[in-house]
Amino acid sequence: MKRLEIEWRHLDDGGKTCDRCADTGEMVRAAYADLAKALEPKGWQVALTETLLTGQDIPESNRIYLNGIAIEDLLPGTCKSQNCCDSCGEILGAPTLCRTLERDGQIFETIPAAMIVEAAHRFVETQAK
Repeated sequence: MKRLEIEWRHLDDGGKTCDRCADTGEMVRAAYADLAKALEPKGWQVALTETLLTGQDIPESNRIYLNGIAIEDLLPGTCKSQNCCDSCGEILGAPTLCRTLERDGQIFETIPAAMIVEAAHRFVETQAK
């Protein structure tokens, strides 16, 4: 059985995370459930790992990898970006730039489940070749 490892990296400061990471977490868990259901019959085991980060690791926060590949690298027209995150700033006590994704001119502070699922299917397709 092949394995698809979803890794979600996010800020964790004493059990707290920022609003956008919390929302992305909900999307990651929804995508994981959908992918496990869809891919298991095709011979794929899907696993989800959360990597907790400190304030020093903010550039890696709100980031999703599929078998070590950042999802933006699997989605055409998608790149990483950043903007000010008031929620991170409150947690860390200073203005903070937090990771976002930009796709076709739209900025996503919360990474939608549909983007995660699309990236996963693209990854699985590349492994079938």
